[in-house]
Amino acid sequence: MFRYNEHKNVEIPTITLYSEADLPTCDGNFHVHVFRNDFDDKEHIALTVGNIRDERGVLVRVHSECLTGESLGSLRCDCREQLHESMRMISKAGKGLIIYLRQEGRGIGLGNKVRAYALQDSGSDTYEANHQLGFHDDERDYSMEVSILKYFGVKSLLLITNNPEKIRDLKEHGIEIIQRVPIEVKANKYSEDYLRTKRDRAGHMLDHLDLKDPSVRVIDVQCNSCPALDEEDDSESKKS
Repeated sequence: MFRYNEHKNVEIPTITLYSEADLPTCDGNFHVHVFRNDFDDKEHIALTVGNIRDERGVLVRVHSECLTGESLGSLRCDCREQLHESMRMISKAGKGLIIYLRQEGRGIGLGNKVRAYALQDSGSDTYEANHQLGFHDDERDYSMEVSILKYFGVKSLLLITNNPEKIRDLKEHGIEIIQRVPIEVKANKYSEDYLRTKRDRAGHMLDHLDLKDPSVRVIDVQCNSCPALDEEDDSESKKS
């Protein structure tokens, strides 16, 4: 079992709300908040549904940026599916929070993430590739999430995750987690080894990979999951 970067930030960053607006999406209607901080030069995001201020038992997803998966449609990971399913879950619940942290490639950055891809193509797993590039297994830091939770006054979480280290890290920062909400993604031929490595080396709770447990709801998000806007326009014109 690995541990996150031992040099993670122990101070809670000071954040400032820079901008906010309504954000209709394919997965529901959200309110987007952009935060600036005194820890790094990145803008981190919160998506909210409903009134979460000073609430307990809030459904929360803490999600790290993945440009290759979420914008370019990479099949090498489960990030895109996890993000969209979390958005749908929270939208359906009518109340919740997604904290989107700008820490690409488990914190090593986009360029190094692609370098790690090349090492994986040569036979290394995702953690071995990080080591070969001089990084820890995971360089992410969750202190920013603590600041965002405190900004909203969220008292306790129903945390959408498969990652036990994320749970442990947040608890070490004094965050109360009432329940873990699993979010498993159907593997494909490009992501199966990656998911298996996360399970076997990092302890991620991915029961469906071998057990094929029918009680586990496995996400299978298609690339064409978003409805076409012209179809909506056509339906409105027919009504009139």
